[in-house]
Amino acid sequence: MVLAATVASVPWSLLIGGLLGLVLLWAAGRLLDRLWWQPRRLERLLRAQGLRGTSYRFLTGDLKDLARLKKEPWSRPLPLRCHDIAPRVTPFHYNNMREHGKISISWFGPIPQVTIVDPDVAKDVLSNKFGHFEKPRFPALFKLLSDGVASKDGEKWAKRRRILNPGFHQEKIKRMLPAFTACCEELVSRWIESAGSDGSCELDVWPELQNLTGDVISRTAFSSSYLEGRRIFELQAEQAERVMNTFQKVAVPGYMLLPTENKRKMHRINKEVETILRGIIGKRIQAMKEGESTKDDLLGLLLLESNMRETDRSRKSGMAMTIEDVIGECKLFYFAGMETTAVLLTWTMVILSMHPEWQDRAREEVQGLFGKNKPELEGLSRLKIVTMILFEVLRLYPSGVRLSRKTYKEIEIGGILYPAGVIVEISVLMIHHDPDIWGNDVHEFKPDRFSEGISKASKYPGAFLPFGWGPRICIGQNFALLEAKIALCMILQRFEFELAPSYTHAPHTVVTLHPMHGAQVKLRAI
Repeated sequence: MVLAATVASVPWSLLIGGLLGLVLLWAAGRLLDRLWWQPRRLERLLRAQGLRGTSYRFLTGDLKDLARLKKEPWSRPLPLRCHDIAPRVTPFHYNNMREHGKISISWFGPIPQVTIVDPDVAKDVLSNKFGHFEKPRFPALFKLLSDGVASKDGEKWAKRRRILNPGFHQEKIKRMLPAFTACCEELVSRWIESAGSDGSCELDVWPELQNLTGDVISRTAFSSSYLEGRRIFELQAEQAERVMNTFQKVAVPGYMLLPTENKRKMHRINKEVETILRGIIGKRIQAMKEGESTKDDLLGLLLLESNMRETDRSRKSGMAMTIEDVIGECKLFYFAGMETTAVLLTWTMVILSMHPEWQDRAREEVQGLFGKNKPELEGLSRLKIVTMILFEVLRLYPSGVRLSRKTYKEIEIGGILYPAGVIVEISVLMIHHDPDIWGNDVHEFKPDRFSEGISKASKYPGAFLPFGWGPRICIGQNFALLEAKIALCMILQRFEFELAPSYTHAPHTVVTLHPMHGAQVKLRAI
């Protein structure tokens, strides 16, 4: 009775306060474990197996150093014809590898990151044959740029990939050939009109080639012209810049929680992109409901027609794609479909300007196969020099310089036992620039290293990773390579080109590998 009376006499405010204190204490303990004890445990496990690297620093890890070390190399350009770009593009990881070895530890905040420069281990990770890897979970703001199949895992990824695969079969891509050539014809015609009385002009081909690949993805994915999709491309390009600027500030404690103007702008951009896409999708759905035949583009072939079939099959299972899913894939198409091919074509024109002997050889091959006519499919499949050039550009200047996975179960790869919660980063750039793999001429532009195909180009058949590897290999690689071949052929047919005096050789990463100050080229019509 006395105890009951005592409890009854305790004010409710004290009971609630005590309960709240216990909750806060529990939350603080969880946070301390995630930010200190767990990183320390993982570091001990990795170091016990002989791995070396940086030591964990509370909360920020190596993020401050990663941002700081970029400032000096990014402030000065490389010499022309210098293709040893890793020290400039990724200085932190380059230095870490040189100091600690080809498998080295660094820290993405409180998460350990093991960087791998070994093609055999990379293949094991990317093949995910044991099913113990997933895509790393980056801050939610990164999803504003793209939230398609590339960011999914497990059954969600498998379902999306199953729906998307038919649209990238070789037969479907062949049907896109007229759209590819029409877009390229508009580009070269515009360049010819820009030429002066002597048939030459100087321009920055980087935005020009972005326009080209944006036009291609608009027509092949959405049956619209570039002008209709221009606003989306502009918004996605700005979003990429803002995402990377935000990423540079992750090291500031609490920054991701602050309602900054930059984040508000990113959300406004995302809303505008989704509004435009929702309008395009809505019009297509309405037309299909009214009996209009499905257009033979990616939106019709993949996202709507396939989605409706999937809905019929899986209405009970809840597996059908929603309109938000479709929008996520469209955002990925717009960004990846435009960005990666534009990067490849830009660096190809820059490098062929630096190496005119290869430009001449490629032009001779193109003219021998097509003359002044539009490239056709049979001839494109017989291009050897052009293909070798594109592969060598992809080796030296890969669009994506790294691939990341995260362990969600303990797994042994390459003799190392990785506990759950470790990011395994495949450094594509450093694998592509490793002299132990490619030889002492690794930093030279030598397309003929691919004369006998990809598998014999290096000492390791799996060392060429511009599109990834394994089940998650880039679904659009055949699309991108065909588009790049057609564009390069049509440019070579009409122009000779060299670097303009204003060009500065300064590759850097903005999600993909960009020319920091543009790609100024002098064109001369032939």
